[in-house]
This record gives sequence, C-alpha cells and structure tokens, in this order.
Amino acid sequence: MESIRGVLVDVFHDLPSNSVELTKVPHMATTAGDERTVQYMLKRWQDPDTGLDRAWREEYLVYLSFPDPKTPNKVTVGELGPQGISGGYREKEKEYGPDQKDPDVVQPYAAYAPAGHPKGKLVYANQGKPSDYLHLNQTLDLNGTIAITRYGGEGRAQKAINAAPYGVIGVLVYTDPRDINDGRMSDTNETYPHSWYMPPSGVERGSFNTQYGDLLTPYLAAKDDTYRISMAKITGIPPIPTQPIGFEDAYALICELGGRPAPSEWQGAFNCTYNLGGPGFKPTSTFKESQVQLDIYNRGEIKNSSNVMGVIRGSVEPDRYVIYGNHRDSWVHGAVDPSSGTSVMLEVTRVLGRMVKEGKWRPRRSVIFGSWGAEEFGLIGSAEYTEEYYSKLSERSVAYINVDISVFGKRQKSGNISVFVLLQVKTPGSESTSVYDNWIRYFNRTSPTYGVIPNVGFLTGAGSDYAAFIHFLGITSMDISYTYDRTKTSARIYPAYHTAYDTFDYSSKFIDPGFTSHQTVARTAGNVLMRLADSLLLPFNCSDYAESLEAYLAKALELYTEGLAVHNISIEPLKSAVKTFRSAAASLDQMIRDSDLANETPLKVRGINDQLMLLDRAFLDPTAFPDQYGFRHVIWASSKASEPTFPGLADAYERAALSGLDEDWEEAHRQLSLLSQAILGAAHTLEEVI
Repeated sequence: MESIRGVLVDVFHDLPSNSVELTKVPHMATTAGDERTVQYMLKRWQDPDTGLDRAWREEYLVYLSFPDPKTPNKVTVGELGPQGISGGYREKEKEYGPDQKDPDVVQPYAAYAPAGHPKGKLVYANQGKPSDYLHLNQTLDLNGTIAITRYGGEGRAQKAINAAPYGVIGVLVYTDPRDINDGRMSDTNETYPHSWYMPPSGVERGSFNTQYGDLLTPYLAAKDDTYRISMAKITGIPPIPTQPIGFEDAYALICELGGRPAPSEWQGAFNCTYNLGGPGFKPTSTFKESQVQLDIYNRGEIKNSSNVMGVIRGSVEPDRYVIYGNHRDSWVHGAVDPSSGTSVMLEVTRVLGRMVKEGKWRPRRSVIFGSWGAEEFGLIGSAEYTEEYYSKLSERSVAYINVDISVFGKRQKSGNISVFVLLQVKTPGSESTSVYDNWIRYFNRTSPTYGVIPNVGFLTGAGSDYAAFIHFLGITSMDISYTYDRTKTSARIYPAYHTAYDTFDYSSKFIDPGFTSHQTVARTAGNVLMRLADSLLLPFNCSDYAESLEAYLAKALELYTEGLAVHNISIEPLKSAVKTFRSAAASLDQMIRDSDLANETPLKVRGINDQLMLLDRAFLDPTAFPDQYGFRHVIWASSKASEPTFPGLADAYERAALSGLDEDWEEAHRQLSLLSQAILGAAHTLEEVI
C-alpha cells in the first residue's frame, strides 16, 4: 500500500485546468452556472477511465434568499436620489476585467435579510456585538436609527439581531481596510488588480443566518413531501433590513458622522476620526441633517438544489464509510471559495479513479465523495444529506474529510493530519522540507507526551460542511487547508472573500501561483483518505483525545473551581471523569500494542475499530444545547466564552457569573453534570467488556 500512496506524492498536475473550468462563470446555488458545475462533476465522476464506481445527483427543495434582479437594493442619503452615497453608491463592484462584467454576477446583498425601506439617522456600532450596542445606548437614543457596522467580532446575522432590541431599524455592514487590507485603500497601486488586497468597491456577500441547514425543515431532509414550518417561525435571521457595502461608501458615511469619538478600539483605517454619530452627521457635513435610507428588495424562494455524490466501493468492509466532501456553489466565480477545494477533490478522485479502473487499487472501506449544494446559504446540502441518511451515517461512518478553501494564501498548513502523512508530503517549493516540519515552524505547541508538535485547531464552529458531521452526527472530522503567514498580515481572511474579485486571475496571481500549495493539499488529503480507507486498524489515538480533554480540564479548573464552590457546586466529578477517560484510553492503546492484529480474527479487529470509530458519538447529548441548532457534541460545540475549554460549561458559567441568578447557576451545574457523565460514558465505550 505504501507504493500506492507514493503515487499520490508524484501526481496532481491537472489542478490549474480544474480551476479554470470551475470558475468560467458565476455559480451561485441553484443558478444556471451551478447546474453547469453539477454536470461537470457528473461528467468527471462518470468518466470510463478515471471515474468512480458510481456517481449520481440528489435533490432537495430548500429555502433560499435572493435580491430582485430587476429592482436592485439601494442605499441613499437624504435627497441625493438614485446616485446615493457620495453621489455614487455602487450597486455592483467596479469592473477591472471581464469577470466582473459577467451579467450573472449577483449584486452584493445580505441573504435572508428582510425586504424593507427603513430611513433614519446613522450611528456607528463598531462590530455589532451586544456590548457595542450597549455602549451606544448609554449616551444615544438608538430608536429609529440606521447602524453601520464592520465585519468581524460577531456573526453576520447577529449584527442585526443584536441591534433590533434597541430600536435600530436597519443595518449596513462593510469590511474595514484595517481588518482585511493592512490599511491599504487605493486601487491605483495598492489593492487588486495590483495585489491581493480588496479594492475599495469590494463587498463581502454572505448568508445572514445563525443556523445551518434548510430553514423550513429543521432536522428533516428537505424533500418534496417534507413538513415545512411557516416562514414566520424561522429564527436566527435578521429581523430588520440589512445591506453590505464597500469600504469606499462606508468611508463617505463614517467620516461625516457627528457626535462623540468612538472608543480607540473601534477606530479603523480611514484617515478620519470614527465618531459614534449624533445620531447623524456633523453640522458641517454636506449631508447635514440627512437621513440614510435602505431600499431592500430581497425575497425568499424555495428552489431545487443538488448534491453530486460518488462512491468507490470497499473490498473488505464496504459498510464502513470514509467521506470526503466540499461544497460546489459560490457567491460569484469562487476561485478560492470553494473552487480551490473542488479542484483538489476532482484531482484526488481522478487519481484514485484511474487506479480503480486499472485494477491497481481498491480500498478496504468504501469512500463516499460529496459535492454539496447551497453551502453558502448555510451549509444546506451537507446538512440535508446528514438528515436524510442519519441512521446509516451514524452507524457506518468512519470519518469525514472536508477540503473547502484548500489554499487561503501563502503558506502555512492547518488541519488535523497524521504525522506519517505530514512527513511524507513535502511543503510547496521544497524538495527537502516536509509539511510536518513547515507546520512546526509556523504554528506549534508543546505536548506533554510528544514535545513540540504542529498545533491543530478544533472544529468548534460551523464554518464549513464538517459542521453537520461532527456536531450533529458525532463523526470524527477534519478540515484541511493551506493558509497565509499571519505574522505578516492582519487580514482576517483572504481579502477577495465572497467578492466579485475571487476569480482565477486573482487566485493564480496572488493566492497560489503555480498551484503548488493546491498540489500539497491534494497529496496530503489523498494520503489521509487512503490511510483511513485502507488501514487494518483505524489511525485514531484515544490517548491524544485524553490529552485534549486534560487541557480543557486544566483551563476549567483555573477559571471555574472557586466560583462554582461558592454556589456549592463541586468540579470533582469532572476531574474524576477525565481521569477515568485517560485510564481507559491508555488501556485500549496498550491492548492494541500488545495485539498482533494482522493475525487476529477479523471480528476482534472490527470490534476495536468500532470502539475508535464511535468514540465521538459517545459525546453527543441532544439536550445539551437547546438554543444551538444542530449542536450536540459536548466537547466541540460552538461557544461564546473567551477561553478554550468545555463549551457548555464555559457559556453557562459566564452567564451565571454575569447575572448572578439562581437559575443560571443551576444551568451551570446541569452542564457540569452532563459533561462529566458524557466523558464517563465515552470512557466506558473504550473498555473491552462490561
């Protein structure tokens, strides 16, 4: 098998042509461009020489949100009329080349924000966090105002959800050059098309939605005959009209605001003082007493969305699945998001498909490939897939590999990958430095067991299609990408993210010239996939899991022991549970080391693999997070707490410490108990017998 894996190290040269094909036209979910990519994926996966064993499409009827192509959204100030902000609010981004001129480029909008025509005086609300609106409300009457916020610090939808209780009637969102461009603002020589930085008219589109999956069919697959809730019952979307704008238009607004100066941490890159607003503009401004009006014409539609699925059938354990996926849809051309990942997936399937067709390889376990639809609207395709096949996937899935944005920039690895693979694959542009060594150089931590090792992040949020697999189903998951050296830029993400400038031209010039990082991700992901699909023993290590639990425990003990004790709540059960898990993990590891698995009965090997495969499922508790849709994993769920530790306990403790209410301390106690019992339950699954 090592010789087969070696093939993966020496191939993957079709990545640029994949990217060119995938980014020829905009392909927002359910559009004609999206259908074009569906057909392209099917053609590739049904190819008689390099295709998979089988490929097909699966359909879902899902609720999406679009702007009105005949009546564009507008933002105007006072009586300036259709020219809008500063005499020229841009309904579409500036054209630098043929890609931006494509008639199918969707105008910037906030998906799922409601239609409406609010008009009011402007205030600056920083990042739209609850604390930001609270600060404003201490000195300003926010009732009837329009808030302008910048991306970052809070989820898209939350910027409007947080605003509404204060009487704010509309929200604008922009990307500040301080947060994305290292302060650069001029397209004469500083931004795209001269560099990777966002040009002044660039606008980040996005789904303004706090939940994932189809909004009308929670926990049900969105099929023709599925029960749907009424639209009035949808939660987690903006209650007031919201619109994203470019920073050139934000500059024209923010630099004219009156009132007191905003706090220093609210200041951005514009060459003016960011004021809070009076509300409204300075008396000396050309806008004077003018109000800002949003004319938003968004509308919801139930549309047919497709997943493209493919499979290579396993030779020994066909009922055990290794799943590899990425979404297919983009906001515009999507060369980086998601086509960098789709290019990699197509190359992996081409190489593996050819080996299968030529009779050189067939995996021990089945490999399922998923090209998910409508991810940009809230991870919809992958979520519907997990809902439709909930029982089968829960019982049979070994792991999920997600490769969405495979290359964010140059060059630093991120993900969760076995040491052997990292040592085998070389870093881009080097014949001698491994991915492992490069990872340690840029992003490392000290392990009490292994010493200095690559630092691996945890999949604690819902940033891509791994969410439904790890948080809802408890399937061990990983997300792989190359990212940029964050010591050299403060950009929170690659600057063309979700704009009309995320094109092949942009990617090939500024993200990965030569596609060498794409190749490294493909080789790494392909090797990981083969190791998961082919290894006699699944390459999971329970003792490594114990180390992560111990790190979380250490932080929890530091932060919460005294506060819990004041309310007669002991943290000892949690300490005991983690200790028990460590002991059970060590015993299982020792048993594996003492076994000659190649000569053991298949049943014994299968039993051990099932223990490893099902470990993450043991941490699921459907009662743990009633206010967080689709989150059931008590270790890796999303958290608003400021420290990296157990999410449910952290959030409950911080809420109780802030409010002092008895019911909040009771919830902290409940979270501590369900967490302790989940860890004990997981430990019991690692024992050989009852």
